Amino acid sequence: MRRLFPLAALFVGACATTPRPAPAPTPGVPAPAEVRTNLSGLTEAELLGRFGPAPFRVREGSGLKLQWQNASCVLDTYLYPPVNGAGAATVLHADARRPGTGETVAVEGCVVSLTR
Repeated sequence: MRRLFPLAALFVGACATTPRPAPAPTPGVPAPAEVRTNLSGLTEAELLGRFGPAPFRVREGSGLKLQWQNASCVLDTYLYPPVNGAGAATVLHADARRPGTGETVAVEGCVVSLTR
């Protein structure tokens, strides 16, 4: 019986599976770039770099409203200078809607559809 136990242990050990190594990533296929959908804190220059020239811009007091649009959405961004007045104006609010109907849509989805 003592001689059978080591043989049984070897037999059971031989039946165990070994983990397969993870497949190596395919070279030459870049990972998709992540689109930042939160616009808070972006400057006018950063917005223009992302969406191109703003077809609509209007000053509202100390703030600036910039607007972009495509067939699926209209994006409005509202930039205000820092409270202390030092530094560039940044986005404090953004909203999105459907052209024509004005129905509210998710800002994140609109940002993705407008990103160049």
